[in-house]
Amino acid sequence: MTTYLIKGVRPLGGDAADILVEDGRIAAIGESLSPAGADVVEAGGLVALPGLVDLHTHLREPGREDAETVETGSRAAALGGFTAVHAMANTDPVADTAGVVEQVWRLGQEAGLVDVVPVGAVTVGLKGERLAELGAMADSAARVRVFSDDGHCVADPALMRRALEYVKAFDGVVAQHAEEPRLTTGAQMHEGDRSARLGLTGWPAAAEEAIIARDVLLAEHVGARLHVCHVSTAGSVDILRWAKSRGVQVTAEVTPHHLLLTDACAESYDPVFKVNPPLRTDADVEALRAGLADGTIDAVGTDHAPHAVEDKESEWAQARPGMLGLEQALSVVIETMVEPGRLDWAGVADRMSVRPAAIGRLESHGRPIAVGEPANLLLVDPGHRAVVDPAALASRSRNSPYAGRELPGRVVATFLRGTPTVLDGKAVR
Repeated sequence: MTTYLIKGVRPLGGDAADILVEDGRIAAIGESLSPAGADVVEAGGLVALPGLVDLHTHLREPGREDAETVETGSRAAALGGFTAVHAMANTDPVADTAGVVEQVWRLGQEAGLVDVVPVGAVTVGLKGERLAELGAMADSAARVRVFSDDGHCVADPALMRRALEYVKAFDGVVAQHAEEPRLTTGAQMHEGDRSARLGLTGWPAAAEEAIIARDVLLAEHVGARLHVCHVSTAGSVDILRWAKSRGVQVTAEVTPHHLLLTDACAESYDPVFKVNPPLRTDADVEALRAGLADGTIDAVGTDHAPHAVEDKESEWAQARPGMLGLEQALSVVIETMVEPGRLDWAGVADRMSVRPAAIGRLESHGRPIAVGEPANLLLVDPGHRAVVDPAALASRSRNSPYAGRELPGRVVATFLRGTPTVLDGKAVR
């Protein structure tokens, strides 16, 4: 294994130092290190962070390889500074058995760009009728610890309670797509004055908030871990803050697009801005940023949702919801949280690496930048600014909501256990 000397980098934005990476671990940190035979990475002006961890990635394989594969999604993740991603279960076939989650895990191992951690379905076929093989998936080679029917809510409260009780036995977590389906029939965008004016059926904030309120009470009753996917409303943040004050074992994530974009984007009728849950109001965005800053929201989860051209380039009502997110996630966090002073670099590491790794029970990720720790690292140039070009992205899909937008930050290098997957801003393989 090659030895790397990262020269003059700023760990967590602190004082410049050299980092020696050897045998997959951080071997030394100091000034003017000069080991013989090391490959030198000049990193003056760059910030070093622990490799990012995404709790919410759609890799589409098996079943929709036209939109994304484990390999192409892994490459996009590495270019975004991620060293681990959780692959959601809504594939075809659904990842509701040990066999399918092991297939996804092995595809990730073969790609070797990031650690691909399969998420198991909560219910068979995501149908919300009976529990999937939770224990078998937990005991499989993939060692599944996160379970989600994302794309669908586990709407039956009795079934949700049983799922929480079941995963408690092996320290698993149920990641809920919070959407009361009876309140969102035919919904196209956030319900409000703008949806009424545009003539698009609204998706009320209460549909999300009602499920979160119910589920935190269930999690408290059972004593199990609950994770809330893609929180999007101010009311949801309030409920989460209340639940945490009671000691409920609940965690939550926010997407980059919900931190940056609002329902005003729907006025273009461009389906690239159609997403579930929908883009919300300016007040919701402000509450989400505040919740991420104070720790009520634990993590940034990309909800990277690639779609083939024919699924997005259509009338709004027929378009599938979802946006790309892996390659621009850190840039959006820099713009919305770092540059305004709401998070420092240690805070970014906490919300994008430390906490998501802890939620997913990934012991070798989200670790301190310290001697002896696994060398899962990224180097970012925070001063770099560039316009997003969807055609230049690594994903097989092009449905980026940031197309044509100038964003700060560029991931210069990503190391997975001491091996570079990205150097000079380009994928190594």
